[in-house]
Amino acid sequence: MPMHERIIPYLERAGLYHLARLNSQWFWLDEPLVSAFVERWRPETHTFHMPFGECTVTLQDVAFQLGLPVDGEAVSGCLGEFETYMEGGRPAWEWFEDLFGERPPPNKVKQMTVHFTWFHERFRVLPPDASEETVRIYARAYIMMLLSTQLFGDKSANRVHIRWLPFVANLDGMGRYSWGSAALAWLYRCMCRVANRNVTNLAGPLQLLQSWIFWRFPSLRPAGFEVFSFPLASRWSAYLPPNDGKEQRVIRYRLALDRLTARDIVWEPYSALDVLAVVHPEILTEEHSRMWRAVTALIYFAVIEWHQVDRVVPQLGGVQHTPEDALNVDWLHAKDGRGGDRWFPHYYQKWHEHWENRLDAVISIERVADPGPSADYLDWWYREAQRFLSPGAAFADPRGTQIPPEAYQRGSSQVPRRSQLPDMPDNRRVERRRRVGTRDTGREWRWLHDAMQEDDAGGDARAEVDHRVRRANARRGRTPDDTQHAGGVSGTAATEAGGDTFTSRAYSQMPEFTPTMTMDLDDQLVSPRFYADFAELIGNDAGTSNVQFGGQSYQQQMPDVQMETGAYQPHMTEMHSQPHDYQGQYGVDLNVPAGSPLDTWFTMGGTPQSAYGLDPPRDDVGQEAARPTRVRRPARCGTGSHLLGDFHDVARDDRDG
Repeated sequence: MPMHERIIPYLERAGLYHLARLNSQWFWLDEPLVSAFVERWRPETHTFHMPFGECTVTLQDVAFQLGLPVDGEAVSGCLGEFETYMEGGRPAWEWFEDLFGERPPPNKVKQMTVHFTWFHERFRVLPPDASEETVRIYARAYIMMLLSTQLFGDKSANRVHIRWLPFVANLDGMGRYSWGSAALAWLYRCMCRVANRNVTNLAGPLQLLQSWIFWRFPSLRPAGFEVFSFPLASRWSAYLPPNDGKEQRVIRYRLALDRLTARDIVWEPYSALDVLAVVHPEILTEEHSRMWRAVTALIYFAVIEWHQVDRVVPQLGGVQHTPEDALNVDWLHAKDGRGGDRWFPHYYQKWHEHWENRLDAVISIERVADPGPSADYLDWWYREAQRFLSPGAAFADPRGTQIPPEAYQRGSSQVPRRSQLPDMPDNRRVERRRRVGTRDTGREWRWLHDAMQEDDAGGDARAEVDHRVRRANARRGRTPDDTQHAGGVSGTAATEAGGDTFTSRAYSQMPEFTPTMTMDLDDQLVSPRFYADFAELIGNDAGTSNVQFGGQSYQQQMPDVQMETGAYQPHMTEMHSQPHDYQGQYGVDLNVPAGSPLDTWFTMGGTPQSAYGLDPPRDDVGQEAARPTRVRRPARCGTGSHLLGDFHDVARDDRDG
């Protein structure tokens, strides 16, 4: 609302003229900056906890930034039941009609508030020929709008409370109130509320808070605002903060606050000569300046807060020592005037007495040339306070890190010599070929066929076996002529067959390509000699467990895993009904890869759990021969299990072997 010249005298007598000068322009709030400071607000002490100590907005800041009187009566009373609690009081809306000449329409009224738009439409422009009574009406409307927006704004941001009716009823007597202390109490209460993580909106005289930040912290103030006048908050009236990237700006401001030191804050910004030259002399009088050092209550109706100036002595030119314990006023934060109207000077009589005796609470501060925290205070602060809010890696600047002295004591170091490596474009491919092999790998397995031919007991001429693996079937590990019997050998074994020692190398199975040696095993596995050789081959491969094939036994090697083998019992299904005593039944799974830590029975695979039992056949002299009978093969098994599976398949053709 524009300030007409004819209402200025009423504003001066009310002590609100300097505040009204700030009303000519709209203030824009730097929300990320204020949010970063809100994170450091402590409701217990009403101070900002910074890395270097504490600081806060005091009555001195209110006087210089807004030009408000800080000494006077407390701003208190009741909220609307004036006829009940006030002498000569009248019902609220009747009193409103007498003071403003009319009542607002019902659609502009909500409980005890009136919408802003009604005041704008009704009292925005003062008629040129207005009478003095009309000027007083317009002055009342302007003051109620000024108090509800600039000082005591709430989260609604669009309504005027009628609690101000007793004040504007006597315009000449409004100057006796301490508007500065009431505004500071409301700012403290709003800051304490928003310190709760569940509260996201902030109200109150935020232009006071933002101006205080800019004046106290030069590193955070915008550039280009060197000209100022009184009140000092008008210096930033044209400031327009950026409106994008607010989340990132909060992080940057938080980091900037973590890096602040005691040299980055201006403890006494108002002592400069250029500032004293523009300040109104009235606020520098002893009557007002002594209140800056009062540790007392701040009152605004139902809002009671505590002025903790003893914790920010450097802001008044002294040295900060370890402060006393803060006064606990947490229970007052739950009092906001709800739950029925009352006469607050009587309800909070004890706290009003603190304000009435405010002169007794003024502390003595010895001014020094270099104000700041003492060594004892910093030692206490570093131990007790939470100084940093950003992650450690965020605000640790590596450029400022010094080399520790112990690093020099370790001596110099040299780069170790390294052998020049050959040019290997893809080591993984070379390693894969070494493990898996190629198509030519099958040539190395011809020794097995030759040894089996020499050890054939019958000496019958056997058909020559084609050792070549066709490309179309190499990936499947089978020959086109024998799709039912595919043999593969895995593991490392040393076998003595015919006096010669044979060694086989291990090749792991790969999903795409599995080189195997394929042959017709039907003619090789019928020999009795083969069982002895095969048992000894497996026994030398890995053996402590005794297994018999054709009367020959071998010991299977157990893995190095400590297990309770007694807890695991081989489970055989579909056993033959006749009794037998077969020493070689081991309940293992062909689908389990060889060498599994859990497989303590057969490292090359074995029979599946659904396999048939083994029926021991009879030899020529009527003795039971420890040989396996046919078992049911799994649908698919690993390469390491092919040979054993085919061994069981073809054994059915030799019942007498």
